[in-house]
Amino acid sequence: MMTVELFIALAAFAFVGSVTPGPNNLMLMASGINYGFARSLPHMFGIGVGFTVMILLVGFGLMEVFETYPVTHTILRVVGITYLLYLAYKIATAAPPEKHDSAADSKPLTFLQAALFQWVNPKAWMMVVTAITTYASASEGIYSILIIAFIFALIMLPSISTWVILGTQLQRFLNNPKKVKIFNRCAAGLLVLSLYPIFF
Repeated sequence: MMTVELFIALAAFAFVGSVTPGPNNLMLMASGINYGFARSLPHMFGIGVGFTVMILLVGFGLMEVFETYPVTHTILRVVGITYLLYLAYKIATAAPPEKHDSAADSKPLTFLQAALFQWVNPKAWMMVVTAITTYASASEGIYSILIIAFIFALIMLPSISTWVILGTQLQRFLNNPKKVKIFNRCAAGLLVLSLYPIFF
């Protein structure tokens, strides 16, 4: 059974991994600025559920597939980079808030899009692999994977919601379309920079 010390260490890792900057949080902050808290909720819940499912599937054997067929991991990495660059473009070209009602192509990420994005998110992969290899126990098997998934499910949503709240608070300072456009382009640039760990 997982010790109290290990449980606390896992919770700390889940918090730090969830609350620190990364593709998910940068996109949530941009969503908070451009769409507000309520319209960003599906995006938030998609991340929480998608990441939890990812932990379970990877923990229950998907890593063995990657070890047996390394090309599948390479393909996933290329898809991830491409999709992340696409999302950076969408953020950079997002319509200012007052134009959203008339801009059909400017919408927040849906629940399903956010959930599926976890599979091409480099930070999510690093967190999942680290959590499983560090905190899962071979002797406890499925039980330890369930504990890891539960801890992340419990901690992740409150942690990532702070980025949406930060975004909604920034709306007061980004009070004209020009400022929003500048912010969106900066956020898109940071999102591209978040690819750094993949290459180095």
